[in-house]
Amino acid sequence: MRACVRLLLLLVTASTVACGPTVDLTKGLEVIIVNTGWYDLGIVNGQNKLVPTVVFKLHNVSDQKLVTLQINALFRRVSENSEWGSGFLTVAGSQGLAPGATSEPITIRSQLGYTGSDQSRQEMLSNTHFVDAKVELFGKYGSTQWVRIGSFPITRQLLTK
Repeated sequence: MRACVRLLLLLVTASTVACGPTVDLTKGLEVIIVNTGWYDLGIVNGQNKLVPTVVFKLHNVSDQKLVTLQINALFRRVSENSEWGSGFLTVAGSQGLAPGATSEPITIRSQLGYTGSDQSRQEMLSNTHFVDAKVELFGKYGSTQWVRIGSFPITRQLLTK
């Protein structure tokens, strides 16, 4: 009987927490861009490889804790609408991102990029066939739906970290 009462109290507590106010991440989460650029992956299959990269922080400007905060980054060439690469990351697990808190720097790299064997990495960036890229960030927390929280250009600079 005690086990049933404990289970009932746990379910009531969980449902009360789950029914709290929902935060609109487009207004309650600020994206602070630290850096963007092209990360040097080194030599892959005998060729230099550069991939678009974004480094950012998230600032919770809402009055609610954002539990299980996740970010999905979609990389696109600026001349195309199709996804070129992506990255997914859980930023804050069950401990959440507290109201007013700012995350540590978060780095997401595309798995796809540019390769070249007869050019230096810097020459690759200045090649006339080089197409710039952008990243779109989407966020969600708990059981909410994914929302777009920002779109940012990838700077044409070489990143080594």
